[in-house]
Amino acid sequence: MNFIERFKKLVLYLLLTLGAAFIVLPFIWMLSTAFKPPQEVLSLKPHLIPAHPTLDNFITVFTKAPFGRFILNSTIIAVLSTISIVLTSSLGGFVFAKYRFIGRNFLFWTLISTIMIPPQVFVFPLYLFMRDLGLVDTYLGILAPSLIMGFGLFLMRQTISTIPDELLDSARIDGCSEFRIYWNIIVPVIKNAMGALGIYAFITSWGYLLWPLIITNSEELFTVPLGLAVFQKRFTVEYGPMMAACTIATLPLFLAFAIFRRRIVESFVLSGLKG
Repeated sequence: MNFIERFKKLVLYLLLTLGAAFIVLPFIWMLSTAFKPPQEVLSLKPHLIPAHPTLDNFITVFTKAPFGRFILNSTIIAVLSTISIVLTSSLGGFVFAKYRFIGRNFLFWTLISTIMIPPQVFVFPLYLFMRDLGLVDTYLGILAPSLIMGFGLFLMRQTISTIPDELLDSARIDGCSEFRIYWNIIVPVIKNAMGALGIYAFITSWGYLLWPLIITNSEELFTVPLGLAVFQKRFTVEYGPMMAACTIATLPLFLAFAIFRRRIVESFVLSGLKG
């Protein structure tokens, strides 16, 4: 390895390190602020490590608002949404990848085109539809728009397309039903991609703000993003409790990624989506 190649790698690693620090630093500052008393949060000489660490901000989070309820609501919505997205995407991907029918490609790309349409476009007509169904201010009303995902359908279809048709044909010859082929052959092969999609769907559902803000009226149905607004007054923000609430809100996401990160990377490699 000559000097130029080593220099290029050194520059690349330096840029990656700076990029990682740029991404991680806000989270470190959030965690630090969560343990600072008010006088340190608003100090003109900010410092990373709290001089007098305290848990008062975390206590305020659970006493000023029913934040435990907000976490429960977000968990229910995110888990049910994730299960629905993984199931519908894998079944739909199976159909579009391995079945031949008239209009298959047109229907597939029509569904995929929804990825390019901002969700804000559908908010008003969707709200009117939910109102007519009597689903305003209900769990089902919050959950309904996030039961399917265009990206999930695309990912599953691309992954399932790599499975040889001969394998499925031999299973049919042996008398396997279509559901058994899906459950015993397709699912074990695409489990890594399903895990990656599940993490992506969970993170998306956990942090979604716009639709719950519109469809909910009662505080009992607030999700975590809506609950964070409790600590923001008209002219001021309670930064300590806000950062404590944000820390609590991001913990499930970090844990989910830490547990399933291997499957996420493997799914990108196997599906050909890794750069």
